[in-house]
Amino acid sequence: MTDPKTAAPPLPRRSTLALGLGLALGAGQARAQAPQHLTVAAYPKLDAIVKAALPAWEAQHPGVKVEVVSREMNDHHTAMVTALSTGSHLPDLMTLEVGYLGRFAQGHGLLDLRQAPFQAERLEKRFVPYTWQQAHNARGELLALPSDIGPGTLLYRHDVLTRAGLTEPDLTTSWQGFLAAGKQIRTRTGAFLLAHARDMKDILIRTGIQPGEGLYFSKDNRVLVRSPRFVRAFELAAQVRREGLDAKVYNWSSDWTEGFRRGAIATQMIGAWLAGFLNSWLAPKTRGLWRAAQLPEGSFAAYGGSFYAMPAKGEPSRRALAWDLLQHLTLNRQLLLDAFQAHDIFPALVDTFDDPFFDQPLPFLGGQPARRIWREAARNIRAVEVHRQDAFADEVINTELDKVLVRGKDVASALGDAERLLARRAHR
Repeated sequence: MTDPKTAAPPLPRRSTLALGLGLALGAGQARAQAPQHLTVAAYPKLDAIVKAALPAWEAQHPGVKVEVVSREMNDHHTAMVTALSTGSHLPDLMTLEVGYLGRFAQGHGLLDLRQAPFQAERLEKRFVPYTWQQAHNARGELLALPSDIGPGTLLYRHDVLTRAGLTEPDLTTSWQGFLAAGKQIRTRTGAFLLAHARDMKDILIRTGIQPGEGLYFSKDNRVLVRSPRFVRAFELAAQVRREGLDAKVYNWSSDWTEGFRRGAIATQMIGAWLAGFLNSWLAPKTRGLWRAAQLPEGSFAAYGGSFYAMPAKGEPSRRALAWDLLQHLTLNRQLLLDAFQAHDIFPALVDTFDDPFFDQPLPFLGGQPARRIWREAARNIRAVEVHRQDAFADEVINTELDKVLVRGKDVASALGDAERLLARRAHR
């Protein structure tokens, strides 16, 4: 990790627009043909961030107007797949969530930002290392620039822990200690340790990933779901269910929300962004009752993240302006800090990491300066390769885990069945 204080400063706007003569002339022609329009396709949260960034950017580009087309997460990515495959209704910029990035990585629908005039590899040290790696495909092409990340964290109800006679180290020292604490919480308070045993699996399969590995597939397309991290994830998830430590409710359900509001769910392992969601709309009346910690056993994991990309078949005459806007959205330190403050979107730009905002206490977390914890996690998360079949693999693994949890299927058999199915899809 490069110290953000020594990271290369952003190039002046004139310099970035002059990276290639063709694009520089294209930008000049675009301004001469007022009004010019750019289209940005985005999903919720990022659409609001883009809209907030536009007044300042449009003021520097007289005669250029930007339209933001917003769709819900799944609808947005489906629309982008369709647009790239047909070459119609293409935006000039599109947002991509990391969980969907693999679908776009192996095709040729996105511009390679390593190439002239972009030469974006020069920006590598400006971003958190693991998310920079995620923006590349197996061919080494740089398909997008990172915007935000989701450092994994353990959020827990401090009041529930106190009633159970426990402290934070009881939760974080080891995974077995985490489960033992869950039994004590259940016995003494009636609260569940987790919303769902799947939460245990979701975090554990994201820890201990080795260089060159993705979540489910290696760089050379080997299926990884029988590796020790999957075995351990399934075994501990099964233990959670056997010992009655999960409420058996899924994320984003009404029961999940109510569990947080009533203190019936003591912990949640997820991206740091959830603390902001709890504060703003999920469980605002629980302000001051929550705390944040690193994941148990010194684990670090990523949970979410966003990128901006440019379609390869986008309108060439608007490409210089689109690239300028993309840089504004990903390299503007103050813009990213404002988005962090307004939307709890953790920036991928390391230039932001020395800002005093990271040291401020969070009232929702009892005055804890939790952003320091999340910054440390961001610096320690390993890069994870993305694969075009990641979304399908996620469905397969969840289905097999449900068979273990509900039907008592043997873990080895479940992972073996998942491996065989994924091996047939790996090269498609």
